[in-house]
Amino acid sequence: MEPRYSLYRGNSGGRWTHLRWARQTVNTPARKDPMARPNPTLRQRRLGAELRRMREQAGFGGSQLGRAVGMNPAQVTQMEAGKIGISVDRLRTIAAACMCTNQPLIDALADVITERGKPGWWEEYREALATDFLENAELEGHAKRLTTYSVTFIPGLLQTGAYASAVFGNSTPALPRHEVDLRTAFRMQRQRTVRSGAVPYTAFIHEAGLRIRFSDTEVFRDQLDAILDDSERPTISVRVVPFAVDGMPSPSENFTYAAGPIPELDTVQIDTGLGCQLFDAPAHVAKFRSILTQMDSNALPEEESRDLIRSIKKETESKHG
Repeated sequence: MEPRYSLYRGNSGGRWTHLRWARQTVNTPARKDPMARPNPTLRQRRLGAELRRMREQAGFGGSQLGRAVGMNPAQVTQMEAGKIGISVDRLRTIAAACMCTNQPLIDALADVITERGKPGWWEEYREALATDFLENAELEGHAKRLTTYSVTFIPGLLQTGAYASAVFGNSTPALPRHEVDLRTAFRMQRQRTVRSGAVPYTAFIHEAGLRIRFSDTEVFRDQLDAILDDSERPTISVRVVPFAVDGMPSPSENFTYAAGPIPELDTVQIDTGLGCQLFDAPAHVAKFRSILTQMDSNALPEEESRDLIRSIKKETESKHG
């Protein structure tokens, strides 16, 4: 069954683009596996995807791998879809059978298995919010470093409650008030990941995102003040891409680059008008690493970025009092 999608971000079938097979219904063995999961999390699906990639790189079909490690083909399919769990010992057996010598990758996947019994704070919202919201928080919560680029609005991880509420309040179709409040509260809780200093965070913001208005003057002014305050935190860097830069230095969509414990487990999340998409294929991840390198060259340094934000705030105050 396809997952629910955020009304705010729209509906899309393109999520987790290279893992779309993981969303498909598979044949269930006659005897249910005691470790079967009806709704695997993003990390569980990513583990399964890496195991599938490992198998394919070895040139094995599912039946061949199953024979080598003592699993039937249906179990291999469900394992790769994140629908059944495996032990660390089974992981290492699979890696050996696939002749995988990337020990950092094997160890990182073992950590994912070890952490599977530790639910994140976002799980308490599972019955209340769409999957997109939960997976954003899960991606951020397990990242070793986060970088975002925003061209249309202030990044969610830096939004004030009033600004976030205004953004959600401008959704089409309109959301009921209690839904706006719930989504706003969830976004505020997500920010603890970077405000606590647990995950270093760099926010590249196009100047357009600092000028597009979703709220009244007071809320907008307070939002700019909040960005300035956050930019002074030791683990948060705010860099503005000014209009003066020729051309668009990246795709026009807002995106998040979540660094994993090793580069092979990095993930890119893109927000589009049709919804949220996640990419993990090496070629796509490498492309966005290049974009961030270009962004680092095009964006203003931190202090000059603060100066531009102050200038925009001053313009707003002079125009609207």
